Amino acid sequence: MSFKGHTIVITGAGGGLGKAYSLLFAARGANVVVNDFNGAAAQKVVDEITKAGGKAVVNTSSVTDGAAVIKTAVDNFGTVTILINNAGILRDKGFKNMSDKEWDQITEVHLKGAFSCTKAAWPIFRKQKFGRVINTASAAGLYGNFGQANYSAAKMGLVAFTKTLAREGAKYNIKSTAIAPIAASPMTETIMPPEMLANLSPEFVAPFVAALSHPDGPDASGKVFELGAGFIAEIRWERSHGAIFKTDSSFTPSAVKAKWAEVTDFSKPDYPNAVTDVDSVGKLEAAKKLPSNPQVSPAVRFDGQTVIITGAGAGLGRAYAHMYGRLGANVVVNDVSQKGANAVVDEVTKAGGKAVAAVCSVEDADKIVQIALEKFGGVHVLIANAGILRDKSFLSMTEEEWDLVLAVHLRGTYKCAKAVWPIFQKQKYGRIVTTCSQVGIYGNFGQANYSTAKAGIMGLTKTLAFEGKKYNILANVIAPSAGTAMTSTIWPQEMVDAFKPDYIAPIVGYLSSKDNDDTSGALFEILGGWAAQTRWQRAGGQSFPSTKPYTIEDVFSKWRKLRTSMMAVLRTQRQHKKQSSRLWRTLAIKITMVSFQDPSAFADAEDSQLVLNAKRVPTEPSTYSFTERDVILYNLGIGATEKELKWTFEGDDEFSALPTFGVIPQFPCSASLPLDWLPNFNPAKLLHGEQYLSIEAPIPTSGELVSEARLLEVLDKGKAAAVTTIVETRDKHTGTLIFENQSTVFIRGAGGFGGKRNGNDRGSASAANTPPNRSPDTVMEEKTSTSQAALYRLSGDYNPLHILPEFAAIGGFDQPILHGLCFMGIAGKHVLKAYGPYKDIKVRFAGVVYPGETIVTEMWKEGQKVLFTAKVKERDAVALAAAAVTLEDGSQKAKL
Repeated sequence: MSFKGHTIVITGAGGGLGKAYSLLFAARGANVVVNDFNGAAAQKVVDEITKAGGKAVVNTSSVTDGAAVIKTAVDNFGTVTILINNAGILRDKGFKNMSDKEWDQITEVHLKGAFSCTKAAWPIFRKQKFGRVINTASAAGLYGNFGQANYSAAKMGLVAFTKTLAREGAKYNIKSTAIAPIAASPMTETIMPPEMLANLSPEFVAPFVAALSHPDGPDASGKVFELGAGFIAEIRWERSHGAIFKTDSSFTPSAVKAKWAEVTDFSKPDYPNAVTDVDSVGKLEAAKKLPSNPQVSPAVRFDGQTVIITGAGAGLGRAYAHMYGRLGANVVVNDVSQKGANAVVDEVTKAGGKAVAAVCSVEDADKIVQIALEKFGGVHVLIANAGILRDKSFLSMTEEEWDLVLAVHLRGTYKCAKAVWPIFQKQKYGRIVTTCSQVGIYGNFGQANYSTAKAGIMGLTKTLAFEGKKYNILANVIAPSAGTAMTSTIWPQEMVDAFKPDYIAPIVGYLSSKDNDDTSGALFEILGGWAAQTRWQRAGGQSFPSTKPYTIEDVFSKWRKLRTSMMAVLRTQRQHKKQSSRLWRTLAIKITMVSFQDPSAFADAEDSQLVLNAKRVPTEPSTYSFTERDVILYNLGIGATEKELKWTFEGDDEFSALPTFGVIPQFPCSASLPLDWLPNFNPAKLLHGEQYLSIEAPIPTSGELVSEARLLEVLDKGKAAAVTTIVETRDKHTGTLIFENQSTVFIRGAGGFGGKRNGNDRGSASAANTPPNRSPDTVMEEKTSTSQAALYRLSGDYNPLHILPEFAAIGGFDQPILHGLCFMGIAGKHVLKAYGPYKDIKVRFAGVVYPGETIVTEMWKEGQKVLFTAKVKERDAVALAAAAVTLEDGSQKAKL
């Protein structure tokens, strides 16, 4: 597939993905503009291309000066036919500590940069009736990610930007696609360990991008794809059937709570592609025919709580203010219109409520919060509702129209959330409801600015939900359709009259109430008495061999199969994995993101029939319910003390579970997997060999978790068997993946059944972790208590080996021994104290520890990893070997 005669502009092309794109397109005959702020890096790429006989030039303009970027293409090659918006930066920071500068830098490069470059190329594309645009999103944008509120917002904004471009460009043969790639790059080097990056070559992304860019390529305009390491999957929107409410005075937050299970029921979903893919009039008519809505008791109320509502001088905000006033809240009515804000305050107070006006821009959020504190002494709820429209076709849209809409909607929402966040954290309570739009979900002609801003709010909200969960801060986003001053400019009057803002308010009321103690990070579409949840759904996907990069032609030849596969097996958002190491591990163990319910999920071509049959046996999920008491008990069990209040006092501001708590919820499920199918199986000859724990999301300090276990790998070692199980532990109510455990046990005398002798490379889960040949960088030691095993067993492992001397004697031990997972936790605690939080931990159990002995942990920092061993001081015996953690922040030096 040749690109001769085509000119490709690639931003951020000095390394990583951009470099891979440049080399591939040039090798296929294209003229390439290599844009990068790092001129030296860009020149190296150009030199490599020209030495190979290709054509390329450097451009070092900022992507926010898109006219200059595109001018380089036109000046050197006469035109531009393909634009790949790839430039990006990271400014990761917890939301509480994120600065306005860090927010603005990310949105400037990712969103304004993509707008500016595409805007400059658009008239050329239209005139020549050909153009291809590839926008680079991210899993962080699609699903949110801790510490990336700015990045998540920008990347999700690009998804809706893409969908709108696809609609506006269709008439002119301009196609636009969004990709969420995972690949090694200068940016991902800051958050991924070297062994992961080695298997995430950009060369496994570039052929797919090139295939979609080719004039004869598959039509994927308006689509979104996740890809990396040869795996490609489309994602689409899935919407619940939803619930319909009678649109009368009985439509209250109490009525919403009574039917909430219907709103979130995905048993009969649909798959919308456009704003029009809902029978809005039919929903409204059905609502009118219903009897009055049932109510819960006690009623949902807001007595003593203060609610900030932005853009509340009219429309939706006004309806919200009236509702909260009726339900006992103190209402802060924000609007830029003094007349509008004061009028609503008067209406609320005349009806017996309490309200105050805050007349200012939403970007002056600190002022709004200050008024709330001065008048009412606190803030409990934020409804981010303010918005404006500046609709214009993309060709005619001005930079000012883009900037203004992004500032009010996206930056305004960020500023308001940022202003209330420290208050919510301190009081360990807060509710945030942000306002998206169906346009932000599906894109819409003439609303590139609005759709981008609204989608950005989605990405921001999902990240706020992650970061807020620990502090009982819940954040959700709604996409309402209602007749307001804003929609009256584009809707016929009869629709404005029929779809009243009053029909949106009750859903917002329930989501922002203390009665909602579970739903967070979710998106809801609401109109005319109907409410439904909308979420991402990932296809089963297609994998190309990971031994060498696939080609553009491979994509062409596999496209029909790839599309069929994509639409055949789909996974819901609850089953999506965290962006970083999870995708690599999934690919490395060949399960290609299939469900635990797939009987062939972990099949291996080298397995014997005995093993294949065992792997197909389904397992029952196990539920683990826990409170802060259980967390404290575990922390004490691995040596936390009364002086370490963040681990032993539930009232401490930083109260948390030690990271190795992740081995506890999965234990009953992992231990229940049958092994009696092995020849000569004898449980007395079973040894716990290795344990790997990956922490996929913030660890809750109470709740209900569900674990599912499967056989991952079974090795025939001749006289023994090595069996590795994999357990996924999720939040029972949201489906969020919290932990993954991989446990390897050795069963002496159970070999000889045939099949594999050597295991697969499972990344960090199977790494050798050999310490370097130098003295440890850090050493910590801790004397265990003679009651350590007696205390630790209360976390769930009641094996008498750890408490009964006579049972220990049968195993050949002088006294009961300490649980392996206990001294793993103690060593893991040492690493945490020395180097800070980590994303995963892997150990090999090399010996035993008796209660009362001293554990010495020796640590070596190597990049983002800390390798460690644990020894028993009194006997100079190794207890843990081949051990390591992957740090969340690899730049940290030892704290000690």
